[in-house]
Amino acid sequence: MRRVIVDSAIYRDGRRTDGPADLSDALEEARATGDAFLWVGLHEPTAAEFDHVASEFALHPLAVEDALKAHQRPKLEVYDDSLFMVLKPIVYEPESDRVSSGELMIFVGDSFVVTVRHGGGAPLMAVRKRLEADPKVLRHGPTAVLYAVSDAIVDHYLDVTAELQVDLEELEADVFAPTGGNPANTAERIYTAKRQVLEFRRASGPLAGPMARLTAGTVPFVNEEAQPFFRDVNDHLLRSNEQVEGLDRLLSDVLSAHLAQMGVRQNDDMRKISAWAAMAAVPTMVAGIYGMNFEHMPELRWEWSYPAVIIVMTGIVITLYRAFKRRGWM
Repeated sequence: MRRVIVDSAIYRDGRRTDGPADLSDALEEARATGDAFLWVGLHEPTAAEFDHVASEFALHPLAVEDALKAHQRPKLEVYDDSLFMVLKPIVYEPESDRVSSGELMIFVGDSFVVTVRHGGGAPLMAVRKRLEADPKVLRHGPTAVLYAVSDAIVDHYLDVTAELQVDLEELEADVFAPTGGNPANTAERIYTAKRQVLEFRRASGPLAGPMARLTAGTVPFVNEEAQPFFRDVNDHLLRSNEQVEGLDRLLSDVLSAHLAQMGVRQNDDMRKISAWAAMAAVPTMVAGIYGMNFEHMPELRWEWSYPAVIIVMTGIVITLYRAFKRRGWM
């Protein structure tokens, strides 16, 4: 169990205290005084490893199943003895300009908090240290942990949207550059960016419902005094969702503009090809006529027939070239 338990501590009156190593004894000690709670953090536990924790804290079997399987949508569920919330932290990888998501499950109950982390991106260590440095907030008990974790994850959403906005501006500049770049590569980059935005929306979009419930202040195991704090988190989440929706719409507009540019370029290419084909058709036609094996053809024995035909063909080609040039076909 020590392998998957990242950290475990009892917090009394907003301050960390050393408690028993056994979870059952630690929980009993936290409940004994009424002003303390136990916070246990786990990282990707197996079913066997999590069974002990689930039994000690009397966690609901359905919530335990969700915490083990992961791949859950953000949600908030209330059971008889605990509150279960799923969050999806987002990580932006600047080296590859990719967005990836992890999963964070939070069990909140009577005098305890259990966090289960899957993947990367969950800022639990930083949140724990920040809370331990602010006993005034930590005195609010498990609600303070739920708020601080939610706030850290949602605030990071805003940071990721800013990074995606920069990437999109660079992509937009490439699309509307005079050279146009490589069309196939540009289309691939646009679709890749849309997949990143979709990954982001899967994490932030479904979280709006749970945050609205926490903002209403009617969720069990959550201190009613925390309503203004969750309202602030909800405001940041709404702003993040609005920004990501705007990014998605802008990407669709950029893709449409890119496809329109490709159509215009193809039309330009076809006009140029048609113009060159028309100019090549004139000498081909004249040469074809005089290449026919007929005995009686005009000017066959005239001394100046060859240069005259060359001059006529050249004059027609030049005339066509100038006409196409004026119309922007060349």
